[in-house]
Amino acid sequence: MHTKINALIEKIQRLEEELEAELTKRQADMSFTIQNQKIIFEQEVIRRHKQFKTRLSTYTLGARPLMFITAPVIYALIVPFVLLDGMVTLYQWICFPVYGLEKVKRADYFIYDRHHLAYLNLLEKFNCAYCAYGNGLIAYVREVASRTEAYWCPIKHASRVHSPHARYRQFIDYGDAERYHAYLEKIKEELKAKQHEES
Repeated sequence: MHTKINALIEKIQRLEEELEAELTKRQADMSFTIQNQKIIFEQEVIRRHKQFKTRLSTYTLGARPLMFITAPVIYALIVPFVLLDGMVTLYQWICFPVYGLEKVKRADYFIYDRHHLAYLNLLEKFNCAYCAYGNGLIAYVREVASRTEAYWCPIKHASRVHSPHARYRQFIDYGDAERYHAYLEKIKEELKAKQHEES
């Protein structure tokens, strides 16, 4: 891979780490801590949060009629979500050991913590849990798919890819026939080695 591209990738990774550090600082400003995976707010913060809570009756009665019409469509997605979740999990359990790939830790992608927010009513908390499941599932599936793509076909596309996964940057250039087969073996070994480092 080109030296300039590698340098840019490293710069992006450094910036992502810097952003993560700043977000962690911001978290401290919100007056909560995480201890043993439990979120703890100061009592005064909880009291203030409750002042901003919308009553469930006010929340539902104040909703536009179209919200009620679209709600079943949104909630019906749970069926394909659960099927996708099950199939992708089964796929990686069966196939990843054959490929020598470490399985994706599913629990790392599903974060349910918004129910601790005192300013949300019961329906808002339910909706937040539903969104956490849906977005967590997509992130989990993307990680499984990106490991699969890195193993089987680590070739960039000719057209620009919007929001590519992190491994995509390391893929070989489209049309680089001379280096492809050697690169394929190299990236498989790197993928396995990186996974063992992370575990």
